[in-house]
Amino acid sequence: MDEAGLRQLIDDVRGGTLSPDDAVSALRLLPFSDLGFARVDHHRHIRQGMAEAVYGPGKTPAQAARIVGELLARSTTAPVVLTRASAAMVDEALATNPGGSATGPSNHATVVWRPAPPRPERVLVMTAGTADLPVADECDATLTAHGLAPTRITDVGVAGIHRLLDQLPALTEADAVVVIAGMEGALASVVGGLTGAPVVAVPTSAGYGAAFEGVTALLAMVASCAAGITVVGIDNGFGAASAVARMFLNPARLASPSEPDHLTDVGPAPR
Repeated sequence: MDEAGLRQLIDDVRGGTLSPDDAVSALRLLPFSDLGFARVDHHRHIRQGMAEAVYGPGKTPAQAARIVGELLARSTTAPVVLTRASAAMVDEALATNPGGSATGPSNHATVVWRPAPPRPERVLVMTAGTADLPVADECDATLTAHGLAPTRITDVGVAGIHRLLDQLPALTEADAVVVIAGMEGALASVVGGLTGAPVVAVPTSAGYGAAFEGVTALLAMVASCAAGITVVGIDNGFGAASAVARMFLNPARLASPSEPDHLTDVGPAPR
């Protein structure tokens, strides 16, 4: 259940259109619902401003579709995201739950239902190379699901740093930047030294032998001399998008005694 649904429940009881017993029955499912193979967290959107997402690997197409359906049924506005979905999983999930949109490679897709309205924050998603685009696709889709439609800046790695310097105006104006890079991962340090916005770095598995499938980029980003960079796991575009979303969607951050309506739509503080 999302905050809008909870408020509607209270209003219905107050207005007499819903009995207290029916409200109690609905609230029994508020923390989570047990599907036997999964316990779906319906309270997360109220706690964090972001609903639970569905991680595809390890699940059958039918299981993924069932969890998606449960999330859609128990909320009226919260976006639903299925990540790392196979082609069979995408087909099953969309057939069972129409209205979703899939992006990314067919064996590694991100599917989004009911994306949130656009928000004003300016988020950049930057890739060092074209090989990093599948990770950027996952990050982009997850951000867009939460109303944070990003600007994409592709193939600006440090091997041709003039390509990055051409983007300085965008970096200066950004509210948050996601940097996605494989090889030696140096782009995160350079961007971290050019912008005052929060930087979330994603090491990718792109690279030759000594890149160790992303370990070299991961260690370089963690050891960056640019202070304050946040680093997520290798190829984890979803995690990077979630880190950015936490900056802007935390209900506690948005709550204000003088402006109580901020929590109604989990909207941004005035800019």
